[in-house]
Amino acid sequence: MQYDVIVIGAGLSGLTAAALLAKRGVKVAVIDKNYNPGGSCGIFKRGDAIFDQGSAMLFGFGEKGFNPHRFVFNCLEEPIDMIRHDQLYCVNYRGKKIKFWPNVKHFVEELGKIFPSEKSNIRRFYSDLDKMYHHVMVENPVYTTPDETDGLKSLPALLKHPLSYARFLGYMNKSARSLLEKYFQDPQIFNFFDKLTSTYCYTTTAETPAILAAIMFIENHVGGSFYPAGSTVFLPGKLEKVIEENSGTMLMEKEVVQIIFADGKPAGVKMESGEELNSHEIIYSGTVWNLYGKLIAEDHLPPGRKEWAEKQVPTYPSVVLYALVERDAIPVRTMPIELLIGNPDRIDESEVTVYIFSIDDRTLCDEESHVLVAIGPTFEKWDRHDQEKYAVKKEKEKERLLAVLEKRFPGLTKKVKYTEVATPATIERYTMKNGGAVAGPKQMLGQHLLNRLHTRTGWDSLFCCGESTVMGTGSPAVTVSGLSAANAVLKKRGLAPFAYRREMKNYVRHVDKPHRPEDLYSEFSAEKREIMLKARQCEYCEQPGCRDAVALDVRGIMRRVTVGNFVGAGKIAKRFWAEGGQEEDLFAAMQSCIHGKMGGVPVDIASVVGYFRREEH
Repeated sequence: MQYDVIVIGAGLSGLTAAALLAKRGVKVAVIDKNYNPGGSCGIFKRGDAIFDQGSAMLFGFGEKGFNPHRFVFNCLEEPIDMIRHDQLYCVNYRGKKIKFWPNVKHFVEELGKIFPSEKSNIRRFYSDLDKMYHHVMVENPVYTTPDETDGLKSLPALLKHPLSYARFLGYMNKSARSLLEKYFQDPQIFNFFDKLTSTYCYTTTAETPAILAAIMFIENHVGGSFYPAGSTVFLPGKLEKVIEENSGTMLMEKEVVQIIFADGKPAGVKMESGEELNSHEIIYSGTVWNLYGKLIAEDHLPPGRKEWAEKQVPTYPSVVLYALVERDAIPVRTMPIELLIGNPDRIDESEVTVYIFSIDDRTLCDEESHVLVAIGPTFEKWDRHDQEKYAVKKEKEKERLLAVLEKRFPGLTKKVKYTEVATPATIERYTMKNGGAVAGPKQMLGQHLLNRLHTRTGWDSLFCCGESTVMGTGSPAVTVSGLSAANAVLKKRGLAPFAYRREMKNYVRHVDKPHRPEDLYSEFSAEKREIMLKARQCEYCEQPGCRDAVALDVRGIMRRVTVGNFVGAGKIAKRFWAEGGQEEDLFAAMQSCIHGKMGGVPVDIASVVGYFRREEH
């Protein structure tokens, strides 16, 4: 099979690149080992409770500031509903709550109460950064990576604000710590900012490049944080929708094991099954270690390239606790995102970020419950070879994390309905992030920005995006990397790249909170809404019983219908009917549905798949 472009990896960066290319008419195929797209961004279900498996506090959807997600969805002309949180999050620090207000001045006043001796310096620090941020990032939006930036296009803005640009570029190879030292003296405030950089990019202020910290400290207030209405299944799902509506191909549950070379350059991929696919260009969106240590044979690598990759320092591995709790376990005025700092003087395993998105989105669980996700660092070694020891260790980790949560939410452990733990081994298994390092290589001095993988490689047919590239970690960063990779391919092909225009129509819609079940799919016809609500009941089981009853990708259909991707779902369903599928097969699949086996009502597979048979007539 020949494609114009093959994208390896269906995380946000790869999906963004593929969706943009498909929108331009490029024949693209996306290949991923998992059965759901999204990488770290997506969901899994336990019964009727929806859990975000990873990335869910999303930036870049705001009307102001650095908003690459908004830009991409506007380019794709794909509507998406987003819930904006009232505040970025709340930091529980030394027995006090620090609320991160959208208004920077409001936040500055609150922070000044925590560090009264530094109040005037805090005000000066944020004022200086805010001014520079607006001059450089807001007045002249540029949605591309530094290695792909056209300096001439930035020249007018540079000439307009030369001092701001000089200061900004001066932060390139300085640490955030050195920046802070120009303003502050209190040792405790340095520890506080360590917590912020650790949360944002998994680095301390001594490691974090000042150029990144200066953006983060302001952007997260100006742009705000968001959650997709109805769960994070909608973010990758909408990108997949654009790909399939524009004749792109999604090849899920297929692992690429080798990049094939022809005439000295990448020309295709070989999958674990032995199947080979050819393409003119390849976009790789995985880790630097898997690229140079696995997918490209050593005899094709430039001297020292593998060794360079091996020396890239990873971010620390993470462990995640998922819990369904009684609703009154969470106090009424709790914020959806809270950072719990156990040790204010250093980063350790007591530092946990808690996400309770059911506060703003009531579609995630029943009215009497809350879903809770807690993520933090782990410095243990997690070996799956001895399953018995591994299981014992997971149980101890669950108890430890629940104890951390109990300190913030007294009585919570007695109100837990369900818990599950994901270790670094779990994270690597499902996302191929080496060692469970959720943010890839550290974006630290010495391996930051241009010292990382670039969009363009030494071969003109291989491009890169994702956390290992110049932009580093975070959903806005990887989205920009995917955009840059797509634009680089478009330029090579002589097609128009995607560029910001002030008159662009907006497709990102901010919806009221709390978002409720009755709000779902309100813009669709009654018939489509009914089908989408039925599809939404699917658990996307890892080992689906329905698949044993019928040779049909039921969970793939359900996932697509859930987000409104009727074209993609229809291709699968119509093929089933065309190949002689019968309604009895679907009823057999329903009898094998886990919902029914657990004593509930099975997913109405017959109605959802049958919709596409009726649609043909």
